[in-house]
Amino acid sequence: MIRVLAAAFGAFMLFAGAALAAPSEDLKMLFNDYWESELAEDPFGATYNGRTDANDKVTSVAPEDYARRTAQLEAFMARLEAIDLSQVSENDRLSAELLKFILKHDIALSAFDRWRIPFLADSGFQMTMGFVMSATPFRTQKDYEDYIKRLKAFPTFLDQNIANMRQGIADGFTQPKEILPLIIPSFEAQVKDDPKAHPLYTPFENIPSSISSRKRQALQREGEKVLAEEVIPAFARVLAFMKDEYMPNARDTLGANALPNGDEYYRALVRYYTTRDDATPEAIHELGLKEVARIRNEMVKVMRETGYKGTLEEFIEFLRTGPQFYPKTAEELLRYAAWLAKDIDGRLPGYFGKLPRQPYSVEPVPAEIAENYTSARYSGAAKGSLHGGQYWVNTTHLDKRPLYEMTALTLHEAVPGHHLQNALSLEIEDAPEFREQFYPHAFGEGWGLYSEKLGVEMGVYQTPYDQFGRLSMEMWRACRLVIDTGIHSKGWTRQQAMDYLASNTALSLKNVQTEVDRYIAWPGQALAYKMGELTIWELRHKAEKALGDKFDIREFHDAVLDQGGLPLDVLAEQVDAYIAAKKAE
Repeated sequence: MIRVLAAAFGAFMLFAGAALAAPSEDLKMLFNDYWESELAEDPFGATYNGRTDANDKVTSVAPEDYARRTAQLEAFMARLEAIDLSQVSENDRLSAELLKFILKHDIALSAFDRWRIPFLADSGFQMTMGFVMSATPFRTQKDYEDYIKRLKAFPTFLDQNIANMRQGIADGFTQPKEILPLIIPSFEAQVKDDPKAHPLYTPFENIPSSISSRKRQALQREGEKVLAEEVIPAFARVLAFMKDEYMPNARDTLGANALPNGDEYYRALVRYYTTRDDATPEAIHELGLKEVARIRNEMVKVMRETGYKGTLEEFIEFLRTGPQFYPKTAEELLRYAAWLAKDIDGRLPGYFGKLPRQPYSVEPVPAEIAENYTSARYSGAAKGSLHGGQYWVNTTHLDKRPLYEMTALTLHEAVPGHHLQNALSLEIEDAPEFREQFYPHAFGEGWGLYSEKLGVEMGVYQTPYDQFGRLSMEMWRACRLVIDTGIHSKGWTRQQAMDYLASNTALSLKNVQTEVDRYIAWPGQALAYKMGELTIWELRHKAEKALGDKFDIREFHDAVLDQGGLPLDVLAEQVDAYIAAKKAE
């Protein structure tokens, strides 16, 4: 009888457990369905994420594709809101909260049909295939055959973007005419007389010897043929469209608020890029002005440490024009960046408990996009990729790439900045796959900027000039708060923005122009850096005060990074949990 009762009780507990587990199972199924839908809709994104089953396909970007995807997002949101999150684990609840953030903002921004402007000042649809190519494995004959199929399909992608931009012209939803002349070279770079000189031919230059010589030659001939007869002519159509239709008919206004429904659009972007629903252009502009004043005082102090006797403006001009501050060759710049990166690598164990397995390299920015590209940037690699992350350094215009900025740039773009943060996100334990790729800008860019200042504690800055370079970089990000909101909500002109950035930083005038054009073309994104950095420092000071002697810098950094990218309010919750757990020890 006891065994019967025990069996019955056990069966009841299994049933009750299954009932309680149902929300968790529903949630995990939702996570999987959402991510598989994202990858199915975007073959390019699938390649970036290490999936190879769609490497012969291109992403379709017609208006009806975007409408379908929005409907799918709304369906996923309805499923998420129907799940009782009080019945799931804390880890699953966090994943649900992150998915809700993604869905909420993707749905909100879809209302503005951003597909009508498919390019920025330094990147865009015209460069997509190059990035996809770099993420594609080329090991087997099938890899090359899939790539050739993808190349054959790629002209449709380009033509769809032309159609989308024509709709943008009709609607008055375009990039500003004023910034287009310096963007056109990125389109011109894709039109080559010799297909073998085209960047997309690169994989055919080093076909593995495991593929027979006869087949290697056949693949090379086919690759050359599809580039010459299909891909390059499609790029030529894009270039002709940009010169003959887009540039003459692009808008004469500058700010996002001048677009149709522009004020609402910009405010939605502000909320998305800062990850804060209470963020407003007005408050951010005022915060930026305060940060600029504070950092300017610090710059004057460091200038005095160099022994310079003149004004801050004269010192900035001295830095911009002094040949001793600039590399003579591209190799010198790359070698210096690589040395800095390895020096910082050796210091990381003192500041981080967990370090990523994925390595990274130092590479020049690809030549076809370098002209109007920023000074440096990080390019991540998928889990299982045949190469590690890449710290890109721009080796054009060497007289505009000051060495005194390289320490801060390396800390930001490589380690402990973007590479460390991105590579660790690939190793999140017991989390759905979408979280590995989730990159809330305020968190990621805020961490990069925090890393620049952390370099002071790490002992990375060797001279007052390097320190001034760091402050100039921090000032650059503070100016972004003022400039981005100034352009997109207060009617600032391009020249007004360039003058403001030039007068407050030691950035070369080439970089000033490049950066301002970037902010014009990409409304709101420039706000992420300072908003995120200030929050991370605020949370660190909170932890230091609360924990006193119990505070461990390595544990704090692990608490910030070990869950991957987080909206700032969720990050605050994670740090509070770390503080509570540490106090309870």
